[in-house]
Amino acid sequence: MAGFEARSVLEGSASGPVVASAEALSFWGGVDPATGRVIDVHHPLHGTCLTGAILMMPTSRGSCTGSGVLLDLILGGRAPAALVFREAEDVLTLGALIAAEMFGRPLPVLRLGADAFAALSRARAARIGPAAIEADGLSIPVSHPAPGALALDPSDLAMLDGAEGVAAAQAMRIVRAMALQQGAPRLIDVAQGHIDGCIYASPANLTFAEKMADMGAKVRVPTTMNAISVDHANWRAQGVAPGFGDPAARLADAYVRMGCRPTFTCAPYLLDSAPHAGEAIAWAESNAVVFANSVLGARTAKHPDFLDLCIALTGRAPLAGVYLDENRKAARILDFALPERVDDAFWPLVGYMAGMASPDRIPLIAGLAAAAPSRDDLKALCAAFGTTSAAPMLHVEGVTPEAEGAAAADADRIAITAADMAASWDMLNDGPEEVDLVAIGSPHASLDECRAFADALAGRRRHDGVAAIVTAGHAIIDAARADGTLARLEASGVQVLPDLCWCSIPEPVFPVNTRAVMTNSGKYAHYGPGLSGRPVRLGSLADCTVATLTGRAPVRRPHWLS
Repeated sequence: MAGFEARSVLEGSASGPVVASAEALSFWGGVDPATGRVIDVHHPLHGTCLTGAILMMPTSRGSCTGSGVLLDLILGGRAPAALVFREAEDVLTLGALIAAEMFGRPLPVLRLGADAFAALSRARAARIGPAAIEADGLSIPVSHPAPGALALDPSDLAMLDGAEGVAAAQAMRIVRAMALQQGAPRLIDVAQGHIDGCIYASPANLTFAEKMADMGAKVRVPTTMNAISVDHANWRAQGVAPGFGDPAARLADAYVRMGCRPTFTCAPYLLDSAPHAGEAIAWAESNAVVFANSVLGARTAKHPDFLDLCIALTGRAPLAGVYLDENRKAARILDFALPERVDDAFWPLVGYMAGMASPDRIPLIAGLAAAAPSRDDLKALCAAFGTTSAAPMLHVEGVTPEAEGAAAADADRIAITAADMAASWDMLNDGPEEVDLVAIGSPHASLDECRAFADALAGRRRHDGVAAIVTAGHAIIDAARADGTLARLEASGVQVLPDLCWCSIPEPVFPVNTRAVMTNSGKYAHYGPGLSGRPVRLGSLADCTVATLTGRAPVRRPHWLS
């Protein structure tokens, strides 16, 4: 059709039914790697099997681990036949790139303009070839743009030629390919990395990591590690099945072999090594990326799993996206109506709604400065935002360091009303009043959060029918032990676990008899139902305390929405 054109991002041929969505999807927490079925209960495609389909969506969103899920689907023969996006996309594209580059399993990725995307979305089936997409009488020519001009330094070229070993050469090939795809003019040095691919999302994560480790890979910059999928020292005693626990521990060990620090936390901004404003870093893990850019003022793209390691092995990242000043501007202003006397549950709701309202662009959140959010409030906001948006950062007017003058001249505006907040709250509280598991620490709890929970419990013992679990990094647990907070939590029957996080917690560490969950995390309120198969309620820390002590969490709106 005249005026329609498709851009080939990764080449290949495919055919299959068209499965289209106007809403982005996170493959981690959104797609079951064992079946290819959408498990995100909040997504329009919930229950749809993506295997063999021409999957169309504006872009991806949520977790950086989506690249690992896609790689596993490809290697297991359960992947979509092709991916078609309307906007720029890195996470799933990187998974497809790794499949082709390292395993010889190409999966075509294309990008269409808005009109062509809308037209193809209405088709029942499509065939993708080297020259065109054919679908129900529609023919869209496919262009293959010439690679952009990527200037590599002599050290980059030497690494590419094998001067630093085969693993570094492989890593540089992948970094170069992503830089070309992103249109980066050159690569830049990064000061540190954070690895998200150490979560055992699928066997493909282990296959990739051990293959790189066996090639002698060693990181070139200080590199921390995300939460892993087991309590590394205790998983056997906890009853975790060896079929899961062993590969999950081996995955962590592979990254440690490559020189990564076994920090095992999804909140690296709580560590002493947290970056400074303006520092170029290479972090994966969606909540950490959003917090680093937005709250710390550091600079990192939302690097997908696998690319995080490749950058750590080379010390080089594509100069693209929010590494550049012009790409840190807000393209949308979200005017929030600030209720009176908000509590800590307000901030994850704000982040969740901001992501839904700005799924593909950086927003400036306006109207909330008077509420003076704490650092933990911003942590909760950034984590929830990273769940529902593909954007790597946000600004909060009057709060975050780059907010002043952040709005682009052509930024549009959306008003978020109290009625909008009430509707989102109700959607995230679609669960029973009776609760038998309280989940704190997604992302990992800070020392202040641990103290606040201990203070709220005030020495009272949890209800016999309720499990209360806090996940936190080793550094925070050590500090909580030193100041007595850990002893107070344990005296109330609260279990504090290192290494793993709620989005990767296995049974029976996640109690098998759980029927409903209460959390103060907008991130886990979204992902939890699909990952655990149980309803998950969102509430304040006070709500979580009531549920811990009574086994009940009244289904009602908070006072600031009443």
